Amino acid sequence: MAFELPKLPYAHDALAPHIDEQTMHIHHEKHHQGYTNKLNAAIEGTDLEGKTIENILMNLDMDNKAVRNNGGGFYNHSLFWEVMSPNGGGEPTGELMSAIKSSFGSFSDFKEKFSTAAKTQFGSGWAFLCVKKDGSLDICGCPNQDNPLMPGVGCGGTPILGLDVWEHAYYLNYQNKRPDYVEAFFNVINWEEVGARFMKNK
Repeated sequence: MAFELPKLPYAHDALAPHIDEQTMHIHHEKHHQGYTNKLNAAIEGTDLEGKTIENILMNLDMDNKAVRNNGGGFYNHSLFWEVMSPNGGGEPTGELMSAIKSSFGSFSDFKEKFSTAAKTQFGSGWAFLCVKKDGSLDICGCPNQDNPLMPGVGCGGTPILGLDVWEHAYYLNYQNKRPDYVEAFFNVINWEEVGARFMKNK
């Protein structure tokens, strides 16, 4: 069963003005579709066919650049769309907030650390909030389409929040002002979804 481009859980213009409609169309229908198509081509006829994307990434041969780049791109973007919402923003609640305070001290400290990871990721890449096997949270930046599910990458946990800092994710609206884009992201974070992913993986 080939991987398919997931549908957006909201309209392309729903995250405006924080993320503009044109960027969403290009990002979802061109970039994510491209990763999906190339991932399917890379695994066709191999023993990776039929496996989940999580299984593929956790057992990845890191020298297999086609699967590494396109599998990572498929997974990362699938996460990205889900952890945003037009009704997002604010702060998390419940066990996720407790875990954030336990791991980082406060929500403000978490926001600063996550923002720094996103702003200082050199070149193209991602910032992730991850759940580790002991239930604690960690933050890391990863280059290109790498993510912490991959062997030896980042903070070595399961991503529950990801921010794309490739230029295609923000350049139409923010040009070279990545910090403004990172700040705007906090207005659309779907903390309910992030919390559900935390509960599932802790």
